[in-house]
Amino acid sequence: MSFLSPSLLSANFYNLSEQLDILVENDVKYLHLDVMDGNFVPNISFGPGIIKSLRKKYDFIFDTHLMIVNPENYIENFKDAGCDIVTIHYEATKHPLRVLQQIRQMGMKAGISLNPGTPVEVLDYLWDELDLILIMTVNPGFGGQSFIESQLKKIKRIRELINKNNPEILLEIDGGVKTTNIESLLDLDIDLFVSGSDVFNEDIYLMQAKLDKYKEILRRI
Repeated sequence: MSFLSPSLLSANFYNLSEQLDILVENDVKYLHLDVMDGNFVPNISFGPGIIKSLRKKYDFIFDTHLMIVNPENYIENFKDAGCDIVTIHYEATKHPLRVLQQIRQMGMKAGISLNPGTPVEVLDYLWDELDLILIMTVNPGFGGQSFIESQLKKIKRIRELINKNNPEILLEIDGGVKTTNIESLLDLDIDLFVSGSDVFNEDIYLMQAKLDKYKEILRRI
């Protein structure tokens, strides 16, 4: 079964509770949390403090995507904030295997994210410590980008490798996912679809309409 993981990065923080309450009303299971440091990617977003405040009210699976350098220095902070899944970028640390082990040792699920230009082969010695693989289908750091079609080949290859090495690993994609293209991705056996700007909308009725459409499409799987 596949799930939508709406990205908080695209939410309107002025009406944040109202928008997140709509997700709850629609039985959205995951919330994608894009943490940016202004170093690994150009933008800065939010950190453990915001996440911890959200955890007090919401019971989403916090699907936390760290776009930060040296993530090993902050894993404990995200554990304390209430994160369920912590995904690091392969490109952001010298010791990805050690950081994945660190995440798991703290009782969270561990994920690795690959940028569009990063080859699949970097996963070769990480399989035993992975719970999730996140494929970036845009270059990270900005919302509202278009899906990079060349990543379809990578998604297919990684699904093959997951099935071979550990079928329990979740496959997630992030970037350019919309109601207008998600149907073409359904046969790729993707577990989690991250969508931000296509989900969150200041007009609550439009946001509800989008969620209805996503539910309709994902039920077909």
